[in-house]
Amino acid sequence: MSRKQLVIYLVSEPETPALAAAAVAAGADTVELGFPFSDPLADGPVIQRASERALARGMRTRQCLECLVETRRLVPDAPLIPMTYAALLEAYGWERFAEDARTSGATSLIVSDVPAGQRPELRRVHLVAPTSTEARIRLAASTTDGWLYLVTLTGTTGARTELSSALEGLVARVRPLAGDVPLYAGFGISTPEQAAAAAALTDGVVVGSRAVQVAEHGPEALGEYVATLRAAIDA
Repeated sequence: MSRKQLVIYLVSEPETPALAAAAVAAGADTVELGFPFSDPLADGPVIQRASERALARGMRTRQCLECLVETRRLVPDAPLIPMTYAALLEAYGWERFAEDARTSGATSLIVSDVPAGQRPELRRVHLVAPTSTEARIRLAASTTDGWLYLVTLTGTTGARTELSSALEGLVARVRPLAGDVPLYAGFGISTPEQAAAAAALTDGVVVGSRAVQVAEHGPEALGEYVATLRAAIDA
């Protein structure tokens, strides 16, 4: 059986390269790097606060790309995926952003508010949710870059006390439509128990809000947290 994938989300700040390195050393397979945006529709309060802090510290697109370069230097092999919103790319330039992200070390992109079918020239990981139609799921699966991001609940990201009950049904809907495309579950996964339950249904899990919270305590704390997730997923 292939290893279940563990994706850790971090907001791009000066400390993020060291945090990403600690996460990968502790068992993360991929790191998402959030490029902060002033009006993040999908992000819950933890990531919103971290994004506001990053913006107040001057983390604009150019600085985030520099953060990506440094993260790639410290993390030479693991996939690194910037995650952001259409307005940021609109302001920076779509093609320019894609090219600069790639040359800075990005493996792919996630643009939360650009659905599959729009901007088809922009290779990226697509998201599908419990509200996605069958046609939307098929389109997303056929054009996604590497894997499909299952949004386990409607609403914003954020740590929850239990895994969304919608995930099992979503996987049952998406798996026959997606073929061999790996399915990773995200949004609302924070504890090792939730990560293990999600991984049992899918090919990987994405942990965001709780990772951002723990990262505030430094690389060692984040590494310890990621190690608990890795152990639970592998058990």
